[in-house]
Amino acid sequence: MKKLLVIGAGAVLAAAAFGGPAVATAVAAAPQNAQTASHAQAATHHGTPTKAEIDALFDRWNAAVETGDPEQVADLYAPDAVLLPTLSPVVRTDRAGLVDYFEHFLAKNPSGERTQSVIKVLDKNTAIDTGLYTFTFTADDGTQTFADARYTFVYEKVHGEWLIINHHSSLLPAAS
Repeated sequence: MKKLLVIGAGAVLAAAAFGGPAVATAVAAAPQNAQTASHAQAATHHGTPTKAEIDALFDRWNAAVETGDPEQVADLYAPDAVLLPTLSPVVRTDRAGLVDYFEHFLAKNPSGERTQSVIKVLDKNTAIDTGLYTFTFTADDGTQTFADARYTFVYEKVHGEWLIINHHSSLLPAAS
């Protein structure tokens, strides 16, 4: 997982989200983080999950996003999950709503990178990952735009599988 520093991306998201002109934004890559998605697939234990296991759930979600398949992304959410999405004012509370949102979102060819993460493991079946991420949107002509957002993923282990039960994502406000 790479960490990114994005400069001036707030206005770019608005352009990307609402069909405005593509704008390139400077990005600097930071050193790779040693935590990978393999942690989420590691042999599980019956105790409390590690922060690394919860950390890897974002990589799993981002990999699903990068497939471009809204059904695959929706599979990571519990049937009664709530999504407050980044690029829509509509709260999504069922699978049909999730798929509908991700059909539109994935059409922008997004890829997410966390720039800050705070993980709280509440118990053996519940954890929260809150922080900041940056989306890179790639147009058909290869032009990239970037968007800074804040997020919260609430995970619950259901029948042995970690699912998203609540996901809030919103544009990062401009610095004042």
